[in-house]
Parts: sequence; structure tokens; C-alpha cells
Amino acid sequence: MNLQAEASAARDSKGAGLPAHEIVYRELRARVLFGQFEPGQGVTIQGLVSDLDAGMTPVREALRRLMAEGALEFRGNRRISVPALTAADLDQLLVARRALEPELARRACQRLNQADILAMEAIDSALDEAIRRGNVHDYLVENHRFHAYLNARAEAPILSGLVEGLWLRFGPSLRVVCGQFGTRNLPDMHKELICALKAGDQEAAAAAIAGDLEQGMEMIRQAL
Repeated sequence: MNLQAEASAARDSKGAGLPAHEIVYRELRARVLFGQFEPGQGVTIQGLVSDLDAGMTPVREALRRLMAEGALEFRGNRRISVPALTAADLDQLLVARRALEPELARRACQRLNQADILAMEAIDSALDEAIRRGNVHDYLVENHRFHAYLNARAEAPILSGLVEGLWLRFGPSLRVVCGQFGTRNLPDMHKELICALKAGDQEAAAAAIAGDLEQGMEMIRQAL
């Protein structure tokens, strides 16, 4: 990533430049979320400073935030890595996702309008195209974008914030799944969800999300 270019884009889109530590944080967060750092892969502060063409202080601040969120862990000797999930970790993540994401789907179902549904269909089409091309990175980006859009429409920032933290913990392992099974073999229930949203059926929307996350987490379990 070119940090100067991203800073310029941020200024253009929001009218004011983001601080350097926020730009670095967002880049590193995306790398974790979309599996550009593999579970167990170590990185160093100095290596990231060079890779991102950023200052030491912004990198340190971004890493502190990500470690506080559980997305990274300190390994000693100035090395930091993405935690490798265990079966026990996966069990806890599944319990948390079952509790939170269907509820967000119910709430979103009450608030979505036609424009929102069209937007979700467009994201799902982009996801299908990534699957067709076998583009793992685009698949992960569009899949997260689909779920994040739905969760944002629930207008429950505490719940959606918790869910985002969970995604940071299993995102790198989902990239491993894509590598093992290929994007064409990753099932989802997005079409069922969209049908439920169109019908305004909160329980069907919750069931579709529950089924979707169960499938994804089971494939991660198989890849452990």
C-alpha cells in the first residue's frame, strides 16, 4: 500500500486527512481480516515500517490496537503474529457468532429498504464473480462487505462492533480454507437471506445467517 496515496484519497473523500496511525491501522487490519497475514506468521515492527513506508510510532500504535482487539499477539523478541486458532477457540467463536449475528439480521430486516436490498444483491453478484474467477482476495473482501452491510443496517453498533472483532479472529483462517478447498467449494446462504429480507421475514433472515455462519465455521474446523 502507498500510504501517501491513501492519505490523499482520504482527504478527497472526507475533506480532511486521516492521521498516519489510522491509515496504518486500517491497512494492517485489512491484511489480518482478509488473510494476508497467515495464522502463526510472524512480523516485526521494523519490517512493517519498511513495508508500509510509515513511521515507527504509527506502526506501534496500530499494532497496539490490533493486539488489544485480539487480532494479533506478541510473540517475544519484537515479533508479532496472527494467533493460530485452536478447536477450543473455534467453539467460543461459534457460540458468540450464533448469539450475535442472527439478532443483527433480525434487526436489519426491520430497517432495510429497497435500495439496501439492491445494494446487497450487487455485493452478492460481485462475490459470485470472485468465486467464478477463483479470486480468493476478492471473495474474502466481498463476503465481509456483504455481512458488514447487513450488520450496519441493524443500527446496533455495540453488537456489530463485537461481531467485527470476531471476524478479525477467524478471518485469517478463512483465507486458509479458501486455499485448501477453493472458492467454488465454499457454500453460503446469501440468496436465502436476501429472499427473507425481501419478504420482511425476520426469523427466516436469522436462520439464513445462522446457517451461513455454521457452514463457514465448519469448514474452518476441517482445515485446522
